[in-house]
Amino acid sequence: MALQINRIKKILLGTIILLLIPFVAMQFTNEVNWTALDFIVAGILLMGVGFGIDFALRKFKTSKYRVAIIIGIILTFLLIWLELAVGVFGSPLAGS
Repeated sequence: MALQINRIKKILLGTIILLLIPFVAMQFTNEVNWTALDFIVAGILLMGVGFGIDFALRKFKTSKYRVAIIIGIILTFLLIWLELAVGVFGSPLAGS
């Protein structure tokens, strides 16, 4: 139980640290202009990646499956992030 709580804390801490990057950048430049919704969506995406990778590492015993699932999680994250950021596919999700 303590190991599970420790993993959750690490994922949450990693998410917070990554979200601090745009937050700090907003203090120094007008090029970065995130709203509260941007931070919430980014936090959900980053935590989803963290928990997904944690799940894959715990449930899959062979390294082939682990690597395949983790690559899939990361690629899915990147596609969603790109669509939300610049509308690569022009879907309504990006506001197009």
